[in-house]
Amino acid sequence: MRKGIVIIYMDDLIIPAKDEDEGIEKLKKVFEVASKYGLEIKFKKCQFLRRKVEFLGHVVENGTVRPSVAKTIAVRKFPLPTTVKQVQSFLGLTGYFRKFIPAYSKIAKPLSDLIRSDNPFVFEQSQIEAFEKLKKLLTESPVLGIFQQGKTTELHTDASQQGYGAVLLQEVEDGKLHPVQYMSKKTTPAEEKYSSYELEVLAVVNALRKFRTYLMGNHFKIITDCSAFQRTMDKKDLVTRIARWALLLEEFDYEIVHRSGQRMQHVDALSRYPVAIITSDTLTARLKRAQQEDEYTQSLRSMIGSNNDSDFFDKNKILYKYVDGRELIVVPRDMQTEIIKLAHEKGHFSAAKTEGVVKQEFFIPNLSKQVQNVIVNCVPCIMTNKKSGKKDGFLNPIPKEDVPLSTYHVDFIGPLPSTNKKYQHILTIVDAFTKFTWLYPVRSTSAEDALDKLKVQQKTFGNPKRIITDRGSAFTSKAFGDYCTNENIQHFQITTGVPRGNGQVERIHRTLIPVLTKLSIADSTKWFKFVDPLQRILNSTFNRSTKWSPFELLIGVTMRNRKDLHLRDLLMEEMME
Repeated sequence: MRKGIVIIYMDDLIIPAKDEDEGIEKLKKVFEVASKYGLEIKFKKCQFLRRKVEFLGHVVENGTVRPSVAKTIAVRKFPLPTTVKQVQSFLGLTGYFRKFIPAYSKIAKPLSDLIRSDNPFVFEQSQIEAFEKLKKLLTESPVLGIFQQGKTTELHTDASQQGYGAVLLQEVEDGKLHPVQYMSKKTTPAEEKYSSYELEVLAVVNALRKFRTYLMGNHFKIITDCSAFQRTMDKKDLVTRIARWALLLEEFDYEIVHRSGQRMQHVDALSRYPVAIITSDTLTARLKRAQQEDEYTQSLRSMIGSNNDSDFFDKNKILYKYVDGRELIVVPRDMQTEIIKLAHEKGHFSAAKTEGVVKQEFFIPNLSKQVQNVIVNCVPCIMTNKKSGKKDGFLNPIPKEDVPLSTYHVDFIGPLPSTNKKYQHILTIVDAFTKFTWLYPVRSTSAEDALDKLKVQQKTFGNPKRIITDRGSAFTSKAFGDYCTNENIQHFQITTGVPRGNGQVERIHRTLIPVLTKLSIADSTKWFKFVDPLQRILNSTFNRSTKWSPFELLIGVTMRNRKDLHLRDLLMEEMME
């Protein structure tokens, strides 16, 4: 009944049709089924044979889809956030429409960083710019096409060390390509180490996963600026990672088309910094004149004729350098500080961000050192970062040892939907040194449940020297205190209202809740089935702070594990957002 006739969400139905006759025929079938099963339909709430309809916060009209006016008004009127909860609300509202915004994850990064428990809440210029940019992009009524079978389809991809992106496009009536959906993701610490070629292939692979429902069974073109992509895919002796990706590509009916980077700027922006210096005609003319008067630039220009391998070249009488496939203007010495200031003062960015912005368009030797000199002498940055008010008190850090199983972070998460075994919570235990995590479904947040699971730990790993918890009733109880005393375990309780004191376990919880919700969406009471595989993936995944997986640090070998890419992707997505 649903296929091709009805789109159902809860108790709302949409019946799509090409024309009036088809719409009436489908309506007849729906009414027949409703009558057969005794379903009641309130005609006052129905709309029939409409060319425009609002559904789930979207307006669908003439083969396009856009956010509804009510939603965009809510975005436009959203006040400047002053708390973490307000930032979370804003990101929830805009994130629902992320498919309309190219490079959403990169634009939103200054805001998403604020909701991490290990970051202080400081709403500065970069956060304000991200907030205003998201509001502007969503309230300008962005429009995406609706994917249609049989139409000419192209997938444009690009990648950089910062991230990778893709645009799915289809040809419309006027013969022009129109975007259907965007994808943008940040690279993980492991992916940042990939070669540029591997990143380009990774962008294609993840785009195919993202748009699988659209592309499977349809012929389409993959447009990329990586000229080696096609040649490599035809080889038989591929390295393991590329071979695994090549197997995924075999599921699809595609052809690869190489296109130069200059013609891929629409997707290049999805994979790189969202902010770049606008090189005006006036600035370009000044750079051109300054190059002609600069001895350093002239010495580089003299290398062009004598050295065939030189990365420097002339274009319109301006000296450029090839860097990672991009053409960057060589900045003469007298203008280097001015260019760096221009990049920095667009938002008084950090040193790393300022350096990234400069590298989008310009080549400056020893850039890192020069950027540091500019920022150290930036008066607005000095005044903004100047400490005021009361002096900081002395910190009282909890002592830890650099050995496994010495310190445990312990806490409950829940309540979750009750399962058939009456589980409603998870007790989480994290080893402070290795980050190894144990997840135990439990019925309550009582001291008895907590102690039962700690005794399970004891059978295999013995006792830790210390346990860190919050001040929940289970951990302040006499039973818990007596257990720690009898087992010679030091018990540290974090300050009330400062969850980052137990930040290692809080970080796990922020990841678990949305992932478990997504996995158990069909039946929310089945969440416990996913706890063990999630624990396995958490412990076998590279940790950026230790540079190893928790399993490798604790056991000394790599975990042999059936790859569950869907679960891993969900976890990585939540960890990066």
